[in-house]
Amino acid sequence: MKKIFIITSFLSLIITLPATAQLGQVWTDFQSYSADLQNHLRNNLNELNPLQIQSQSAITGATGELNIPNPLGAGEILSNDININLLSSNYETNPLINSRVFGNEMNRLIFRSSAAGTLGNNGQLRTKIKLQNVETELKSIDAFAEEADTIVGGIENQFGGPIASTNPLFGTLQNILTQSRLQLQQIKIQRDQSKIIAETLAQTIHENQLLQYSNLNLASIGEQIEDTNRARRIDNSTEAARLLRTTSQTDLFGRKP
Repeated sequence: MKKIFIITSFLSLIITLPATAQLGQVWTDFQSYSADLQNHLRNNLNELNPLQIQSQSAITGATGELNIPNPLGAGEILSNDININLLSSNYETNPLINSRVFGNEMNRLIFRSSAAGTLGNNGQLRTKIKLQNVETELKSIDAFAEEADTIVGGIENQFGGPIASTNPLFGTLQNILTQSRLQLQQIKIQRDQSKIIAETLAQTIHENQLLQYSNLNLASIGEQIEDTNRARRIDNSTEAARLLRTTSQTDLFGRKP
């Protein structure tokens, strides 16, 4: 009976071990991601020239508990700073237009930094380690399942023969065989469920990468639109200056002075 109790306890332990296994520390992974995002922001503030100092202040003011800047908040802080101080670039003489341009550029910079935190070298290393950990856990679960299969097979070989109903252990042995088969099936079901969950995780990671590429494409499209609008405003200003120069050289009677 003592041997039977040990075998049953071991089978129960096999079931609980895969369920309590941990893949990694999610908060540590997220902190590493947010640090990469912030580093990319600091290293690329020159894209917001000549407002790097104001941009850094906006990013710092909009950074929350997750160490991630709110793109809407950062853009709003920078836009308000431009409007209040009437800051303008060489061509964007209107502070309102200038604030929108730099606010949009701030948003695009944050989106690109987010993609860098996910698809950069450190981000890819984190993903690689996570996927490797998942595969290691799956191999461990397979090993547990095979070991449980071997143990149940040994029990069936030992007690699977004809058992006299007059044997005082007849009912106990039959229950052990039944429970062993059921526990083995549960282990196999958990193994298959673990594989399905792992496949889902891998697919989610892949879809997240595709989403980052989509965000980068949208950021590029937005930047192209901004450049096109800026070029159009410059052309309009140039044409207005040319017309003003032409009209200033002509008096009211259409004669040149």
